[in-house]
Amino acid sequence: MKTLHSEAAMQVEQIDAYEALVQFLYRAPIGLVQTDLAGTVDMLNPMASNLLMPLARDGALDNLFAVLEAVAPQVRQMADAFDEPSGVVCDALRVPVGGESAPGAPQVLSISLMKLDAERLMAAITDATFDAQREQETLRRRLRSAARTDALTRLPNRAAARDQLQGLLERSAGTERGGDSFALLFLNCDRFRQINDTLGQSAGDRLLASIGDRLLTALADRMRAGGLAPHGRIDPSAGGAGLVARVGGDEFVVLLDGLRHPDEAERLAVRLLDALARPHEVDGAQVACRASIGVLWGAGADSIAGDADNAIRDASIAMIEAKRAGGARHVVFERALRERAERRADIESQLRLALAEEQLFVVYQPVVGLNPNGSTDHSAGVEALVRWQHPTRGLVPPFDFIGVAEECGLIDQIGDFVLERACTDFMRWQAVLGLDAPRLMAVNLSRAQLAQPDWTAKVAATLARTRMPPACLQLEVTESLAAQDEHIQLRLHELKALGIKLALDDFGTGYSSLSSLHLLPVDTVKIDRSFVCKADTSHHHRVLIEATVKVAQSLGMNTVAEGIETAAQLDAVRAQHCAKGQGYLFSRPVVSDALVDWIREQRAA
Repeated sequence: MKTLHSEAAMQVEQIDAYEALVQFLYRAPIGLVQTDLAGTVDMLNPMASNLLMPLARDGALDNLFAVLEAVAPQVRQMADAFDEPSGVVCDALRVPVGGESAPGAPQVLSISLMKLDAERLMAAITDATFDAQREQETLRRRLRSAARTDALTRLPNRAAARDQLQGLLERSAGTERGGDSFALLFLNCDRFRQINDTLGQSAGDRLLASIGDRLLTALADRMRAGGLAPHGRIDPSAGGAGLVARVGGDEFVVLLDGLRHPDEAERLAVRLLDALARPHEVDGAQVACRASIGVLWGAGADSIAGDADNAIRDASIAMIEAKRAGGARHVVFERALRERAERRADIESQLRLALAEEQLFVVYQPVVGLNPNGSTDHSAGVEALVRWQHPTRGLVPPFDFIGVAEECGLIDQIGDFVLERACTDFMRWQAVLGLDAPRLMAVNLSRAQLAQPDWTAKVAATLARTRMPPACLQLEVTESLAAQDEHIQLRLHELKALGIKLALDDFGTGYSSLSSLHLLPVDTVKIDRSFVCKADTSHHHRVLIEATVKVAQSLGMNTVAEGIETAAQLDAVRAQHCAKGQGYLFSRPVVSDALVDWIREQRAA
């Protein structure tokens, strides 16, 4: 009797456990489907029915594979290919089913299939729509962050800086004057291209990353002193009182909010310049890379119409002015700077047209020989100078367009044009004047021309094309350019190898000195007019001219005194034994035919 009672109790317990399992399967929050190996459904719970019914043709849920055929035919294929006696056939397979679980959201099912034994399969089906949406939103956030982050420095990029700047401008437009304002600093590295060319691009990239770190640290120190918190490497889309961003190749912007006076912006600029003045260690080498900074005070938002792009443009205009002033400094933006930049842009566009329409022409200023016996050699040489005959503005002085041409990259085209025309005219004078023709043609060189890798070959081709003897051509470089770096001096040596003469122009105004004159591969030193103009009135200037002449003579170099305008100045430089002179006392620059007439007049006098 006890045994029967125990067996009955066990049967009751088994029935209760089975009913509990059935209840669990019935109420489970996931869809459960049991099938045979062909997919025929043996059991499915209500959740599975709800999830699969939208896929079932005619509402039939007899076969799992048939239901999934339209959206996931690979499930049947994976089940057929699964050879193990049991195990996971597929796990969390995402299947878009085309319906909508929420407005505008396509439904996504997650299907896991397991082989229970040699005859049965079990599928677990869940609604993964919201999981998929969260994953997509996370991906979108990461993509947005990547799109607003500079890959090299990991700083915010131009788009991120522009957005934050736009917010500051809109806030400033809606507040009264006298409250807190912000500053925008636009920074560009000085001579970064030369550094990049010397060290290589990968080292240049590491230098830019180091510059970004320096700026971020300097800004953080400034903000901590003011009780603010910077952001730069954190989410660039977030707000903040400060920002460092890389907006171009070697260009950075710094934003600082919560300022009371423009002087604070200038002090920040000085702090950044000091931070960058310290050498950077790159690949074991100490590399100096200074910068120029343009400062825009946010309280002047009315001058930029509340537009972030205009604000960045104005700050960059101030930065360019800092470079013009010598670099390694800051300049605060003023409206006059923008007006000047607009004029330069207008000149640039017109200058491009002038090159196309041959509005440029060449004039020549005589360089005369100052013979020891007191006579003057009027055929010693000439200097070629470019002029611009504008169709409406008339004659445009070189001062108004040469600087613009250097900035916009047109100076090399202008220089090549002058060289070709000068050599052509020189050879024509030989035919017209014979022995009275000028014996030397001087042509100015620009930095852009010397930077052209093939420029020495272009000069050689010009000489061959015009039949100009190399020894009759003198190319002139400014003192500051000749002493600048090894690349420039290498190019000068290449030109010397062609048989061309080289002259150091404007000596006394650049970076070299008499003690380093022997290091430069030049044949002639041209003494700057700033010394010559006072040669007859200043003992100090006469001593400087005398010293230059003696050092040049000791090195086998000629000297030319520039800017002679009076007989007294001529007497003074002649007394110092200058070999040649040039200036308005002899002749202003004239066109080719007028030069021929001038030489004939001097011979007849």
